[in-house]
Amino acid sequence: MAAQLEAKTKAMRLGERIPNTPEGWPQAKIRSTFVEYFQRHAHTHWPSSSVVPHDDPTLLFANAGMNQYKSIFLGTIDPKTKMASLKRACNSQKCIRAGGKHNDLDDVGKDLYHHTFFEMLGNWSFGDYFKEEAIRMAWECLTVEFQLDPERLYVTYFGGDDLKAPGVPPDEETKRIWLKYVPASRILPFDAGDNFWEMGDVGPCGPCTEIHYDRIGGRDAASLVNMDDPDVLEIWNNVFIQYNRDRHGLKTLPAQHVDTGMGFERLASILQGKMSNYDTDVFTPLFDEIQKVSGQSKPYTGKIGDEDVGTIDMAYRVVADHVRTLSFAIADGAVPDALGRGYVLRRVLRRAVWYGQHFLGAPKGFVYKIVPRLCEVLGDAFPELRRAQSTIMAVLEGEERDFNRTIDKGARFFQKRVSSLGKGEPFPGKDAFHLSGSLGFPLDLTEIMAEEIGLKVDTEGYHASLKEEQDRNAAAVAKRKAARSAGADMTFAAEQTSAIAHLAKTDDAAKYVWNERPDARIVALFVGRGGGPKGDGFVDSVDASCQVAGAVLDATSFYAEMGGQTYDTGSLLIDDASVLQVDDVQVYAGYIVHVGAPSQTLKVGDSVQCAVDYDRRQRVAPNHTMTHVLNFALREVLLGGLEGAKEDHKKTGVDRCVQRGSHVDDERLRFDVAWDAPLTQEQLASVEKICADIVDNALSVDAVETPLDKAMDVEALRAMKGEAYPDPVRVVAIGGSVQKITSAPSAKEWSSLSVELCGGTHLRNTKDAVGFALLEEQGIAKGVRRLVACTREKAASAHACARDFRERIVAFEAMPLDTSEAFAKAEECLKLLKVEVNAAVMPQHQKMFCREALNAHSTGPMKAARKKAEKAQADAASGAFEALASSNADGAVAARVDFGCDAKLWQKLQKSILAKKASGGSFLVCSSGSGKVGVYACVAKNHTLDAREWCAAAADAIGGGKGGGKEKAANMVVLGGGD
Repeated sequence: MAAQLEAKTKAMRLGERIPNTPEGWPQAKIRSTFVEYFQRHAHTHWPSSSVVPHDDPTLLFANAGMNQYKSIFLGTIDPKTKMASLKRACNSQKCIRAGGKHNDLDDVGKDLYHHTFFEMLGNWSFGDYFKEEAIRMAWECLTVEFQLDPERLYVTYFGGDDLKAPGVPPDEETKRIWLKYVPASRILPFDAGDNFWEMGDVGPCGPCTEIHYDRIGGRDAASLVNMDDPDVLEIWNNVFIQYNRDRHGLKTLPAQHVDTGMGFERLASILQGKMSNYDTDVFTPLFDEIQKVSGQSKPYTGKIGDEDVGTIDMAYRVVADHVRTLSFAIADGAVPDALGRGYVLRRVLRRAVWYGQHFLGAPKGFVYKIVPRLCEVLGDAFPELRRAQSTIMAVLEGEERDFNRTIDKGARFFQKRVSSLGKGEPFPGKDAFHLSGSLGFPLDLTEIMAEEIGLKVDTEGYHASLKEEQDRNAAAVAKRKAARSAGADMTFAAEQTSAIAHLAKTDDAAKYVWNERPDARIVALFVGRGGGPKGDGFVDSVDASCQVAGAVLDATSFYAEMGGQTYDTGSLLIDDASVLQVDDVQVYAGYIVHVGAPSQTLKVGDSVQCAVDYDRRQRVAPNHTMTHVLNFALREVLLGGLEGAKEDHKKTGVDRCVQRGSHVDDERLRFDVAWDAPLTQEQLASVEKICADIVDNALSVDAVETPLDKAMDVEALRAMKGEAYPDPVRVVAIGGSVQKITSAPSAKEWSSLSVELCGGTHLRNTKDAVGFALLEEQGIAKGVRRLVACTREKAASAHACARDFRERIVAFEAMPLDTSEAFAKAEECLKLLKVEVNAAVMPQHQKMFCREALNAHSTGPMKAARKKAEKAQADAASGAFEALASSNADGAVAARVDFGCDAKLWQKLQKSILAKKASGGSFLVCSSGSGKVGVYACVAKNHTLDAREWCAAAADAIGGGKGGGKEKAANMVVLGGGD
């Protein structure tokens, strides 16, 4: 085989060569050559996943080609999904490395090869071929298909590492295979840091072999491999996943996999004869556009470091890279925001804005203008960019506008801290972290601002503050996890699923059966990862002393948590007595684990009965069914139904009003929807009415398992983006027959029905939901709204609360306001109602109505009555002050005049009446109102009284108060002084 390959390689080299230019190897040709080669070798072209991993909460972004196959490597994939049947796959995966463990953000622009967005060409084997075939195909692909000079290729392998990978032998097998293609002098051993791949501290891992390319050629570059030399670069990594690591060490996996990744941009630079990724046709059109929209006179020249005068070329690279990242992320459903991946995108945008404006001289609002050119460059390979172009531009324009408002705030904070620093003192790391975490200034922007005034930033302090926050977050997660399972880690990974791979998957067909207790057999018992004699968590028996255990059954009627629906609870029974109180049910790779506290000895092989708490499920099911109805109602109200959604998609290029997540339990339902504005009172009322009408109309709920392709053909179907559905999949239709719907998938009549893919437990008829109340609506991220609702007796209670509250408002509006006592009583009632309406559990649109009614009465009749009362009081007080002035020409008088304890009115009356008509007199006036007493004093110039002492003496007589003033004018307030 090796001899044939060598001959083929030589013939290719001697034959017609494709020139190493952008014209000879345009980017589209590079992608197609790679994919088509592996398709010829029985690989399935599995499309790139979204860069936003909606179904993997452990990742901010897809950062490697293997991410979407993670469940295969971990052994937790649902065996019913199409992906589970994959043996070989290939693609070009969209990746973002900005934030999290793999973060290249701060390095972008400083050199010629770092990117936050990049493409990863990859091929995978899932328990099929291994090292021999992987290496052969990699060599053939590079030297034959891409015509790379074999003399310029160097390979590495794992040479052993007792410190970082103790117990792992050197990968001599890989070395022996490479000797068929490469001289020994170009096969180099390295330690675990370079040639041993691990998914995490525990889990699948294995040695890897890297292929490096020497751009210069005609020399021995072995000493430059893995030395960060830009001319000797790694282009392809083949990972051989053959072990699983746990706290006891490494174990060989029964199913061994291959995971490879080749940087598309690096390969493009080699094939196009360029010395930098940024000089390829992937970037040069963007640089031309950046120069055009920024007004920068100098074009991109590819300089770095001191040669890059004015940091102009670095700014070009930053802006081009970041526009790519932002555009792909937004097209895949993410938006800049204050949390998580949204916050990372906000930092990316702000870095692009800063570099563009600061170094290229770009005007405000320039970043979004680059997007159309990007869509031209990459739109053929990734059509989602073109579809979402207008949305991407709108989001970036708004975010850039917002950042330009906050730049000054960050600069002011920076200058304030700098002004307090001593000579030679660095800018504090904790303040740099505050700028980054609270004000959205990435660390390198702070370093730039510091460098411009001759300062350094305490980067160690910054990273210490960052780690402190990460540790706090990790501790909180660990605490929640431990609290849920008595401190044991009850999750399955590859080690656990491999240990029971000889067992049949759990048959869970009975989860759709109600009010029965099917028989089952315990096929495995689990006490937590790290436990048991082998350290994999499995034991032969447990007893009542075990705080928590997991029973894997051959069959079950329990619903395992998935698809946004909570798990069933209940008991496992023997002879009608509970032997395991089931508090949690999870599924891993088709094995269903029933977690809880055992009450007696249980052994593998025991027969049990599954006793689901059907009363609890009876409260879960209506919430799940009505989540589907809510999804349907939102599309009807916000987009005008199915046809309106189609028109909206044509206009915006993205799917709006689509599901972003959900969770249902026995208390309520929660639904997250992509929408960029709060729902109005009218919209909420309309949505709730559609849902309530569907309950009242007693529509049947039909659920039928259907081939996935057939289900996806249904035009009215609502499917969640990024979700991996099993095949066959369960179709749930409300108000129609699944069989009829799938037989005529484009029929217009289905547009008035809710049709979704769902494996949850549902009602048989919507009437069993009894009622529906939409309780809350709020924003949880930019462009995402969260709705909370309830059904059955909780919905009835919410509507009763609303009716009661509206009756109380009617009674409140009828309260008299003609006397001060009546007005005060109405005012107290208003305060109470405003507090209570906020805490009341009632439909959101009713709550909004009640608030508006209270505000309307407060700003209407009550405001008019208040003004009338204040005028009457002021008129009465004015007469009283006239009488005081006429009775005290030059003496000292104390009197009570009630004018509402209003200091401003006192000043007005004192200046306009007492000072003018009795300037030789001194006055002490007490006034009560609103549960307090005001004491006011003014002393004539020729009197020796001290106004402050006079006020204090009067205040002390009625309980003591607080106040202030000067010798000739003072005031105090006595709280609760009353009359």
